[in-house]
Amino acid sequence: MNRVYIKTYGCQMNERDSDAVATLLRGRGYSMVDHENDADIVLLNTCAVRDQAEQKAIGKTGRLAKRKRRDPNFVVGIMGCMAQNRGEALLDQLPDLDLLVGTQKFHRVPEMLDAVLASQRGLGPRPSTLVDLDEEEGSAETIREHGEERQVSAFVSIMQGCNMHCSFCIVPKTRGAERYREMDSICAEIRELVAKGTREVTLLGQIVNNYGIRQMPFVDKKSPFVQLLERVDAIEGLERIRFTSPHPRGFQRDLVEAYGRLPKLMPYVHLPLQSGSDRVLREMRRPYTTRRFREIVEQLRAVQPNIALSTDVIVGYPGETDADFEETRRFFDEIGFDMAFIFRYSERSGTRAAELPDDVPAEVKEARNQVLLDILAKHSLRRNESTVGQTLQVLVEGPAKRGESMYQGRTPENRKVIFPASERLVGEIVPVRALSATVSTLLGELVLIDERTPVLTAV
Repeated sequence: MNRVYIKTYGCQMNERDSDAVATLLRGRGYSMVDHENDADIVLLNTCAVRDQAEQKAIGKTGRLAKRKRRDPNFVVGIMGCMAQNRGEALLDQLPDLDLLVGTQKFHRVPEMLDAVLASQRGLGPRPSTLVDLDEEEGSAETIREHGEERQVSAFVSIMQGCNMHCSFCIVPKTRGAERYREMDSICAEIRELVAKGTREVTLLGQIVNNYGIRQMPFVDKKSPFVQLLERVDAIEGLERIRFTSPHPRGFQRDLVEAYGRLPKLMPYVHLPLQSGSDRVLREMRRPYTTRRFREIVEQLRAVQPNIALSTDVIVGYPGETDADFEETRRFFDEIGFDMAFIFRYSERSGTRAAELPDDVPAEVKEARNQVLLDILAKHSLRRNESTVGQTLQVLVEGPAKRGESMYQGRTPENRKVIFPASERLVGEIVPVRALSATVSTLLGELVLIDERTPVLTAV
C-alpha cells in the first residue's frame, strides 16, 4: 500500500511542483512508482492553460474512477491549475475524487493523503472529497524540496503567481498574484543541489524576470532578478544557469548586459512573442510592440552573437485577419527563432478573450500553424547545420531514449546532442564534435585526447 504515481500535465513549473510533492511524500513513508497500474494512489497534477489539457486530465480521471469503483481503497486526486480554475464544480463531474488541491497547497498533499488512508483503516471518519483551494501566505517558499537522487539539471522555483492580465491567459486566476522567495533561500536550495551533483539550474517563474520587482530595491541600476542571477553565478560548483519564462517588458538593459558578463548564464533565451502584429498584441494586452521586441533581440545578439532564441506564438486569436497573420509570418521569419511553441488559439473560460467571438475557422488556424512550423523548421535546421564540424561543450544528462550506449546532453545554446558515451560521463561537460544535424537534434562524437578518455572541460 501507499504506492503513489504522479502524472504531470503542462509546463516546467508543474514538473517542479510534482517533484516537490513526490519528495514530501517519500519523507512521509510513501513510495513512488513509475506507472499508474502499480499504484494504490494516483495524483494528477493538472494544467489549465489550454482546454485540451483540462480535457485530457478529466478523461484520465474518469478512467481512474472506473478502477476506484472496483477497488474502493484506490485513491484518486487532482492537484494544480485545473483544480484551482474549476474549483469544487469539478466534483459535479468527477464525484469519485478523494482530494482536490490548489496551486498554493501542494505541501498539504501528504497530510491529506494520510487522512484519506486513516479513514480507510477505520481510524478516522470517512471523509467526502478533501478540498483545499485557499490562498496561503508564504506558499512560494513551500516548493523547495528535492529528492536525494542526483539531478544533473534541476528546476528551482523562485516565485509564484502573475500580475499581468494578458487577455488569453488563465494563469493569474490559477496561480494568484506574484509572490517571491527570499534570495538567501533560493541560493541555499541551489547550494544543496550542487552538493548532490547538480551542474545546471533553471530558475522558474510565471514571469521570472519580474522577480522581486515590487518588494526588493534596485541596486546599482540592477533589478532584483539580475541581482539574484549574480548571486547564483557566484555559487561554487554550479556550471550553468538558465531561466524561464520571462516577459519582453522585463528585458531591460541590465538583464541584456548580464549575458555578456555572467559566465554561467547560458546563451539561450525563451522570449514569448505571441503575435507579430502590433494590433493583435494590443488586443492581447501585451505591453510591447514588434519594434521593441526586435530591439531586445538585437541587443541580445550584440552581447552574445551565438545566442539561441525560442518563443511562444498563438495563431488564430479572435479577430486575427489575414493581414495580421502575414505580419506575424514576416516577423517570425525575420527573427529566425531556433525553437518555438506554436499554438492554435482555443477559448479559456474566465479570460477576457473568452468574451470575444472565436471567429477564425479551425482550418485557417491549422494552416497558419503549419506555415509557422515550416518557417521554424527552416531556421532550426540551418542553425543546427551550422554547428556541424564544430566541437561543442555538452553537459551529459543521461542515456538517450534510443540507441545502445548512446547518451544525450545539451550545449550552452540548449541544443540537444546525442553521441556514444558511458555512464561515468553523466554530469560532466565534455567536448563533442557535431557530425550531422536534424531540425531538433545533433549527432556527434566525443573528442578524445587518447583512445579512452574524453577531454573534460567546464564552460
